[in-house]
Amino acid sequence: MTGPRLPDGFAVQVDRRVRVLGEGAALLGGSPTRLLRLAPAAQTMLNGGRLEVHDAVSAQLARTLLDATVAHPRPLSGPSHRDVTVVIPVRDNHSGIIRLVAALRGLKVVIVDDGSSRPVREADFATMHCDVRILRNGRSKGPAAARNAGLAVCNTDFVAFLDSDVVPRRGWLEALLGHFCDPAVALVAPRIIALEHSDSVVARYEAVRSSLDLGLREAPVIPFGTVSYVPSAAIICRRSALLDVGGFDESLASGEDVDLCWRLNEAGARLRYEPIALVAHDHRTELRKWFARKSFYGGSAAPLTIRHPGKTAPLVISGWTLVVWMLVAIGSGIGYLASVAVAAITGRRIAKSLSTVQTEPMEVAVVAAHGLWSAALQLASAICRHYWPIALVAAVLSKRCRRVVVVAAVLDGVFDWATRNGNADEDTKRVGLLTYVLLKRIDDIAYGLGLWTGVVRERHAGALKPQIRT
Repeated sequence: MTGPRLPDGFAVQVDRRVRVLGEGAALLGGSPTRLLRLAPAAQTMLNGGRLEVHDAVSAQLARTLLDATVAHPRPLSGPSHRDVTVVIPVRDNHSGIIRLVAALRGLKVVIVDDGSSRPVREADFATMHCDVRILRNGRSKGPAAARNAGLAVCNTDFVAFLDSDVVPRRGWLEALLGHFCDPAVALVAPRIIALEHSDSVVARYEAVRSSLDLGLREAPVIPFGTVSYVPSAAIICRRSALLDVGGFDESLASGEDVDLCWRLNEAGARLRYEPIALVAHDHRTELRKWFARKSFYGGSAAPLTIRHPGKTAPLVISGWTLVVWMLVAIGSGIGYLASVAVAAITGRRIAKSLSTVQTEPMEVAVVAAHGLWSAALQLASAICRHYWPIALVAAVLSKRCRRVVVVAAVLDGVFDWATRNGNADEDTKRVGLLTYVLLKRIDDIAYGLGLWTGVVRERHAGALKPQIRT
C-alpha cells in the first residue's frame, strides 16, 4: 500500500512486541500478524527500531512499516487548535453539554440540539470562553444526522466530534492533532476512560472493561486489527476526507462509527488510536441500562455485515489451528494424539514460511505456540459472546459440550480479568475475579442477545459466519 509522502522529521518506532528475526533481516508481528522482510539498506536505516524521515527512500520505508502495522508514528507538532471545530450532538442532556463546553475553552463549537424537550440556548454559554453556534432539529433525527448537520456548517480543516456525556482531559487535542502531520491520516481517536469513580460493582467493571475503552496500546484502526474501529463518542477527522466519503450513515441506528471507520479504510485513508490522549465518559452503571446498552451495541453487527461483508466475523482463525482445538475438545486419548500431530504439521508450515530468514527452532516454537494460544482465546470468546445460544443448547444436551463451554467461560473470564485490570488507574478499586467473570458473562449475554436479534431482524446471518483461513 502506498500513500502521500511523509514529511521530513517525521519518525516511526517499531512496536516492542514485534519479533526481530535473522539479526534484523525480518520483522514478525503487527495486526494481523505478518512477516516483513527487510532489504539490507532498510536494515541499516533502523536505529534501535526507530526511523526518522529525511528523504524519499526513508519516507517510503516509514510508510511501509506503518502500513504493515509493525511500527507506530512519532509525528511532529500538528495543526493548531484554531484549525479545529468541535461538533457536539445532544439530546436532553443539559447538564452534560454545559459541563463539556466549559472544558473546551478557546475552541469553536457547534452544538446540534437533536430535538431536546428543553432546547439548548445560546444564553447557557454566555460566560464561557468559546465561540458557540447552536443548530436545532425540531425532532430527533439520531446522532449520525446531528453530526452531519454540524459537519455541514464547519469551515475548518479538522472537525472533532464529542458526545455530550464526555469531558476531555488536559492535552487531549494536541496529542491527537500531531498525527495529522501524516497527510494520509483521516481520523484519530483518544482513549475513553471513566468520568467518575464509584463503589458500584458495575461502575468498577466499566472502568476496566467499557466497550468504549480500547486499551493502553496505540494502534492503527483497521478491520481485524487489535483496534478494528473507534467509537464516535470522541474522534477528530480531516474534514475533506469525511466529506469525500459522505459523512456518517444516517440510516444506521447504531454502529455508524464502525461504518465510518471502515469506509475511510476502504477509501485508502489511515486511522489511528492514540491512548495518550484521554477523554472521560459518563458510563452507564445502573444494571438495567448497562445491559440494554450492551445489547444495543450487539444489534449493530448484522446491519454492518450487510454493508461490509466479512468484516464483523466473530472468528478469524487458521483452519489447521481450528482442527487442533476441535481435536482437543474431543477429550479422548486419540483426540489428544491427533491434536499434537496437527500442531506439529502447523509448526512445520510456520517453519517453512520462515525458511528464508535465519531462525532458531525455539523461535518457530514460540510463534506456533502464540498462534495456538491466540486461537484458543478467540474460540473461548466467540463461544461465550457470539454463539452463546448455541453453546447453551449444546451444553444442556451433551456432557462433553458442557465441559468445553465451562472451560471456555472460565478461560475467557480469567484471562480477560488478568489483562484488563492493568487498564485501571490507581484510584479505581479492583473488581474481584469471581465478580468480574460473572459480569463478563452478563456482558456477553447482552451483546449476544442484541447480535442475534439483529440477525433475525435483518434476516442476514453474516455476522455469525467465521472466517477460516488456510
